[in-house]
Amino acid sequence: MTDSSDDAKSVPTPLSAEARRVLGVLIEKAKTTPDSYPMTLAAIVTACNQKSNRNPQMSMDEDDVLLALDHLREAGAAREIQGSGRVNKYRHAAYEWLDLDNPTSAVLTELLLRGPQTLGELRTRASRMYALDDLTAAQTAVDLLIAKGLVEPLTPPGRGQTFAHKLYPPQERQYLEAKMEKRANASATPADTKPAAPDQSVVEKILSRLDNLESKLDAIEDRLGKLES
Repeated sequence: MTDSSDDAKSVPTPLSAEARRVLGVLIEKAKTTPDSYPMTLAAIVTACNQKSNRNPQMSMDEDDVLLALDHLREAGAAREIQGSGRVNKYRHAAYEWLDLDNPTSAVLTELLLRGPQTLGELRTRASRMYALDDLTAAQTAVDLLIAKGLVEPLTPPGRGQTFAHKLYPPQERQYLEAKMEKRANASATPADTKPAAPDQSVVEKILSRLDNLESKLDAIEDRLGKLES
C-alpha cells in the first residue's frame, strides 16, 4: 500500500501570483543580501515591487504581502520569526518544503520571479544566486526539478525551449499554455524565409550585461528598503 503522505508531498501546492512573488523574493534575498535576511514586512513589499528581475511588474501593499505570507505558512513554505526590536521577520522554508538544493533553488527562484524562460536565460540569470558554469549545469538543475515535479517544458525540445514551474493554479496554467501557443504561432515563418538563429554566446553575453545592470538596481533598491524598514 502506498503511503498517501508521500504522494501528497510529491505534488507541489499551487500558489497565487502574490504568494509566488513573495516566495521568490524570500529565496532570492536570502542568497543575494544575506545581511538583510530574514526580511521585515516593509522590505518584502519593496522587493516584490522592484523593477529589476521581475516579470510581470507588480504593485503589492502590506495587506497583499501578509495574505501571501499566510498562504505560504499554511503550505509550509515560509516561517515567521521574532526579529530584534520586536519586529517580526520572515524567512522561506523552500529547501524543506520542496526538497531543493542551491542550484535547483536558484533556477526555481528565477522562474518564480520572471516566469517561463529558456535554458540560456535561466543559466545566466540564476548565476547571480548560484554559479551555473555552463548550459550543462543549468540543464542538470532543470532536469532535477522536472524529476521532482516542480518544473516542466512548455515548448518542444530544441533551441529556445522554454521551461516553467508547476506552482501555477490550473486556470492560470491553462492561460499560460494558450499564451505560449499563440506566441509560437505568431513567430512561425516559412523555412526559406526564416532568419538565422542568433549566436547563443552573443545572446548570453547580452543577457549577462543586462543582469549586471539589474543587479546594481537591486542593490540600490535593497538599500532603499533598509531605510524604509
